[in-house]
Amino acid sequence: MRGFFRAFFYFSRSERRGLIVWLTLIWGVILANGVYRYRQSRVPSTEEELEAQKEAVEEYRAFTASVRRREAEEKQRWQRSWSGYSQDREEPVLAPFDPNMADSVTFRRLGLPSWMARNILRYREKGGKFRRPEDFRKIYGLTDEQYHALSPYIRIAQTDTDTPRPSLFLVENRKDSLLQPKVEKYAPGTKVDLNRADTTELKKIPGIGSGIARLIWGYRQRLGGFYHIRQLREINLDDGKLAEWFIIDTSALVRIPVNRAGVNRLNRHPYINFYQAKALVEYRKKHGPLKSLKPFRLYEEFTQEDLERIAPYLSFE
Repeated sequence: MRGFFRAFFYFSRSERRGLIVWLTLIWGVILANGVYRYRQSRVPSTEEELEAQKEAVEEYRAFTASVRRREAEEKQRWQRSWSGYSQDREEPVLAPFDPNMADSVTFRRLGLPSWMARNILRYREKGGKFRRPEDFRKIYGLTDEQYHALSPYIRIAQTDTDTPRPSLFLVENRKDSLLQPKVEKYAPGTKVDLNRADTTELKKIPGIGSGIARLIWGYRQRLGGFYHIRQLREINLDDGKLAEWFIIDTSALVRIPVNRAGVNRLNRHPYINFYQAKALVEYRKKHGPLKSLKPFRLYEEFTQEDLERIAPYLSFE
């Protein structure tokens, strides 16, 4: 009897393999059927359940999209920090700057990567100071090519502790007197509109030569006009000496239509960096036309000072 059962339940190797395959398929069919029945029982039957399921799906899609977006942003940020270069950044705009006073936006616009701008600001926060243009060459990571490109634009303001040197106004006037005919200057009490004067009129102000006139005119074009005399400090000019000669008509300001302008248009303004321009455009796409800058008070891309500087140059029409 034992031999009978042994012979009956004996299977060759190929038969055993086939039996295992068939048992696996049967178990898979049973499992799939159970899953199908379970899912069928979970299908929402009421409109409220369908709406809730739809909202859950939308939330999940939004969440996954935000995760992918964050991952892409982190990857781009890592690449920028590693290479010191961003493909979104425009060509460097070379203009006079004081390395002891310039902010990160100015350094970025000059073509320096963000990590290098942060290093410069940290160096200044710890009491570091650039006393000569040559000192700027010691910045970690600054190449000889970058230094030679920037060195003609370095302007270090004179302080009480520095060695006296000729004023920028005197140097400009001395240069003008050697190369050009003498320009008739305005009499004391004359007022010139800082937002409307051309270089010829600017040169008639005592202390301003052709070089400074071009500097003022060029920066005014980039800004879209001045709204305060203190803005002349941003190009390393003494606003105290010049204030008595100027009036400012703010109606002449060229304002950017923030609800229509793209990232590149906004980023061209000296006060708006790429990340701020991106934040403005993205907020507009999500929430509709901007009516003010109040929503950006909590954004890490903006400081209160940034918002105050930018506001006069934006139109919310």
